[in-house]
Amino acid sequence: MATEWQGKSRGTVLGYKIFVFFIKNVGIGAAYFILYFVATYFCFFSKDSTKSIYYYFRHRLKYSKTKSVLNVFKSYYVFGQTILDKIAINSGLSSKFTYVSYASGLINEALKEKKGSILISAHVGNFEVAEFFFSNLEVSASISLLTTDVEHSAIKEYLESVSKKSNINFIILKEDLSHIFEINAALARNEIVCITGDRYMKGSKFLTQELLGKEAKFPAGPFLLASRLNVPVLFVYVMKGPKRHYQLYAKKSKAKYRDAQTILKEYTESVTGMLKKYPLQWFNYFDFWDVMK
Repeated sequence: MATEWQGKSRGTVLGYKIFVFFIKNVGIGAAYFILYFVATYFCFFSKDSTKSIYYYFRHRLKYSKTKSVLNVFKSYYVFGQTILDKIAINSGLSSKFTYVSYASGLINEALKEKKGSILISAHVGNFEVAEFFFSNLEVSASISLLTTDVEHSAIKEYLESVSKKSNINFIILKEDLSHIFEINAALARNEIVCITGDRYMKGSKFLTQELLGKEAKFPAGPFLLASRLNVPVLFVYVMKGPKRHYQLYAKKSKAKYRDAQTILKEYTESVTGMLKKYPLQWFNYFDFWDVMK
């Protein structure tokens, strides 16, 4: 990966096909076993991402050198597990996993206001399986995910071909800002709009805020949008627990109208809380704090 976030993740269609074959024909455990070799490969041959995640453990979490090196491998391994879990759950194997929600009450309360809700997440844990949790909400709601749509199209098409059809509606970010009208329409229908707030792309507008003791850049869009729409804003994460267990967490923003900086501060505090509890589940494998020039 490059030292800056480029807008898409790494991987090949062949690699995904191999894992899908093992998941469906041998079992999830067998696919997990292959991950040991994949994680080892990335430790040695993915120079930039390895340096970035080592920096996170060594300098932001203040781990020892030895613990930081070991956790680089563990981080790659857990990240691989979350990808395989997403494939398995979306392929009809959700019964192989267990789930606990600590957030359903907050999300239900927000939807009862009949304004819709904005959920801001991050690339920590496995938010992409959140649809399973949302399907069990007391208040029925459709889900829209704001995305740049720049992920590798071949991989995206392949995963769609082996997965159950998702009920998530995708709202594509557009230069002409027409996605704002789609967001407003979704909220008017009392729907959930999901956004990630932790990947700033060079050249776009940003806000700065401290995360884990050092200032970093965050995309301004999610926080400006959330501050101006006068709807409930929640920070939501789906974290991988032991074995095949997932937990849904949420925290409601208390920021005032048009106070994007406070929403960002609350957001970074909530992300920090998740990372203190789940340090291996920080999946931003690039120079997040801009220190590797």
